[in-house]
Amino acid sequence: MKKSGTILVVDDDSAIRTVVAQALRRDGHRVTTASTLAEMDVQLAASLPDVLISDVVLPDGNGLDRVERLTVEYPGLPVIVFSARNTLTTAVRATEVGAYDYLPKPFDLDVLARAVQGALAREKGVPEERGDEVDPTLPLIGRSPAMQDVYRIIARVVSNDLTVLISGESGTGKELVARAIHDLGPRKRSPFVALNMAAIPRELIEAELFGHERGAFTGAQARSAGRFEQAEGGTLFLDEIGDMPMEAQTRLLRVLQSGEFTTVGGARTIRANVRIVAATNRDLAQLVATGQFREDLFYRLNVVPVSLPALRARRQDIALLARHFLDRAAEGGLPRKQLDAAAVTALESYDWPGNVRELENIMRRIAVLSRDERIGAEDVRSMIGAASAMPPALPGDPGIEAAVRARLERLAREEPSALDDGSLYDRIIGEVERPLIEALLARHGHNQLRAARALGINRNTLRKRLDTLGIDFDAGRPNGSEPG
Repeated sequence: MKKSGTILVVDDDSAIRTVVAQALRRDGHRVTTASTLAEMDVQLAASLPDVLISDVVLPDGNGLDRVERLTVEYPGLPVIVFSARNTLTTAVRATEVGAYDYLPKPFDLDVLARAVQGALAREKGVPEERGDEVDPTLPLIGRSPAMQDVYRIIARVVSNDLTVLISGESGTGKELVARAIHDLGPRKRSPFVALNMAAIPRELIEAELFGHERGAFTGAQARSAGRFEQAEGGTLFLDEIGDMPMEAQTRLLRVLQSGEFTTVGGARTIRANVRIVAATNRDLAQLVATGQFREDLFYRLNVVPVSLPALRARRQDIALLARHFLDRAAEGGLPRKQLDAAAVTALESYDWPGNVRELENIMRRIAVLSRDERIGAEDVRSMIGAASAMPPALPGDPGIEAAVRARLERLAREEPSALDDGSLYDRIIGEVERPLIEALLARHGHNQLRAARALGINRNTLRKRLDTLGIDFDAGRPNGSEPG
């Protein structure tokens, strides 16, 4: 049964005040309005409403700053804020200051009506949980409605330790969401530790997770701490959880149930003080149905589900993301580029099967290879075409992504200083670039012109890369033949 109450709506746009007030009155509420914070204060002093609805940007101040004081002056008053500044920062800040709910503009009136009902039903006098100060430098970009839903969920889970399961296609940014949850929460000063299940041999996953004792298995010459111990006090991100073998699933379930674990080959019980965030690009419910994933573990992990949209489902974010990646490339020393309107249209018309990761790769390729500062539609199409011409991974092939992740995992174990010495990018790119160029040269009979075309670069650029990488220009070429 719907409840009715008194609602105060604060917005400097008279059209929004009118539409919102009419909609709420149709639902049986008594509505008053104000256009400034000063008018709001006068009305609050005269008569306290059951729910306050306020815009963030008002002529005489910031609505969020005022909400923070209202929670002290009027404890128990539920406040719903809406804003056209639709970023993760706004969503988290709204939660931080104690707002009951946050709605991005433009919003659906039915959504507002449900938020009002929830606020009226809330037990008065119970303050909302508050998080620590928010770092404004956040990794997630996008103003689309699909991303606003993601921001609102993140804002509600950062201040607690509920287990989060992030689902979405490869390249949608699942690890970025996990890092945002960690960086915005009370565990942010403790480690964020990631483990990709698809990048670790199945027989080693338990040792990677829980650690092992000396002599626990062949090659275990010393005790090694697992990811649970490494993440002590922080967040453990379990990526590609759908690839976890059944035996490891059983052990993980026990940890989630009891909060304790033992190392492989060990007898001492260790208390696990970590937050678990898991991610998958597979349908875990389907894996449960086919007996490939434990149902009880699925429910333990799926406490707070976050579904990341594919890039093709948030096309209005493509231009924003593309410009961000070009700016980041310029900050890294690459030439600064600008997209013209036709280039943006070309980007938005492509379906991006590789999602945000593919878009970032294309933007970096444009920054490196395009001669002109201003990028047009033809530049975009040619770069996308060159990338799309690469052969797809074979069925069952873990792909380059898994190989890179495995390389990083190995470096973390064997040469941890390499992850922080500033040379990691050049090192990994070199390790990937060399076999790529050598394979294409061999494929094209060491004809550099044809290999360069296949790579989507010109021959001079290829020759420079051969020289930089120390690849013999003539190696493998038949005697007397031209390099092409």
